[in-house]
Amino acid sequence: MRFAHLRRPDSPLAVLAVVQDSDAILVSDLLNDAPATLQKLIERGDGVLDELRAALAEGTAPRHPLGDWTFDSAVLAPPAVLAVGLNYAAHSSELGLKTDSAPTVFTLWPNSLNGHEQITSWTRALSEAVDYEAELGVIMGTPAKDVSEADALSHVWGYTVVNDITARNIQFSEAQWSRCKSFDGFTPTGPFAVTADEVADPQDLHIWAVVDGHTVQDASTGQMVRSVAKLIAHLSQSVTLLPGTLISTGSPGGAGYSRDPQIFLRDHSTVTVGIDGLGELTTYCRITG
Repeated sequence: MRFAHLRRPDSPLAVLAVVQDSDAILVSDLLNDAPATLQKLIERGDGVLDELRAALAEGTAPRHPLGDWTFDSAVLAPPAVLAVGLNYAAHSSELGLKTDSAPTVFTLWPNSLNGHEQITSWTRALSEAVDYEAELGVIMGTPAKDVSEADALSHVWGYTVVNDITARNIQFSEAQWSRCKSFDGFTPTGPFAVTADEVADPQDLHIWAVVDGHTVQDASTGQMVRSVAKLIAHLSQSVTLLPGTLISTGSPGGAGYSRDPQIFLRDHSTVTVGIDGLGELTTYCRITG
């Protein structure tokens, strides 16, 4: 199943919907006492997915064209957003950074979450070196503490697409990476959150990015230095990964910073990052001031 947080153009409130083809079916039309967000749905456990499948099979709930809605972030108010850096050898090399023996982990601030086909803006005074990074997002389903690599994927609820937008000038001038990647709107996710049963192998997914019509990243999640399962097992040694936690698993090579000439996101740039089977996530860029 795939879910989205959707908003009417005239409403600030997001609603949770199941997406089938080009239609949205509101979860509130499928269930009594329906969860209002993906986070609430995940916290109810797998049983609610069975209830939704049964309600969908009845075929009586109204269907709404997706084109009548706008997208919010695929995840809203997760317990944490954890990001992994330097998890593809090509990306580490192009940034001139070493892939360490343990993953590079940092947090992303919740104000950075943004939706598909939304605008991300920043001021020229803050950065003229804003970059894109296509990443696979992993959404946890059940608490994971001290889990083994073999058992790690059983704790995953699903997957989404993440664009880990980065102000490179700040990244290379500060000792930590949270601020350079957590400007307002710098973490678009979506369009959809896709349940784990639809992803046979998270290490066998085509991942790419297109900036202003040009393909700039084109890789496979199989090129990760550390697999999704290894990342979950490692992170769970020090912290309980709570249901709904989003883990952004790193970006392949092709970042704009390392290109000659460099490619940075400009005023009115359009960047689309995509992963086969999960969807294509588009962001419109605006530079103000």
